[in-house]
Amino acid sequence: MACSNSEPCPVDYVADTVTDSVKIVIAGPFAVGKTSLVGAVSEIPPLSTEEPLTIASVGVDDLAGRPDKTTTTVALDFGRITLTPRIVLYLFGLAGQARFLSIAEETAVGAIGAVVLVDLRHFEECFPTVDLVERLGLPFVIAVNRFAGSPDFSPAQITDALGVSNRTPVVACDARERDSSVHVLATLTRHSLHLKTTGDRQ
Repeated sequence: MACSNSEPCPVDYVADTVTDSVKIVIAGPFAVGKTSLVGAVSEIPPLSTEEPLTIASVGVDDLAGRPDKTTTTVALDFGRITLTPRIVLYLFGLAGQARFLSIAEETAVGAIGAVVLVDLRHFEECFPTVDLVERLGLPFVIAVNRFAGSPDFSPAQITDALGVSNRTPVVACDARERDSSVHVLATLTRHSLHLKTTGDRQ
């Protein structure tokens, strides 16, 4: 779509000046806040594949401690952020349940890194996500989504419990808030660029 300086592109369209794109995946277990984070930062109406939980999920999706959870992502979430006139960032939120693993793996292809969202009230649920991003070879950061009643652990305690390098960034966030979520994405971008330029591993 051609856009003049006097008539900028509608937000639904990528500007003609854009020449490069970057892909980041937002990963984590069921009900950790992936859809909220994508929605908080996207400059376009986010694509969401949220569907109501049904009787088929009983005994499969653990709703303990999540009384208000009524939907789940069944494929992916998608959003976009224009970083500079030449660069756009595409966000892909991965479905968290094991039954969507093949979709998550395909969606992550080509990403520069991953945000691993963690709910410290259900800490053990994030291990499969860490295994996934490590298996895919993606740089990643741990983003602790703060929920009411969450325990308080230091970054060192979190990386030690997950069995990941203490160089892995750990950042607290509120996935519902734009500035907080943008900070998480900026942390991942810096970390990914650092690993690329230094040749270090995660």
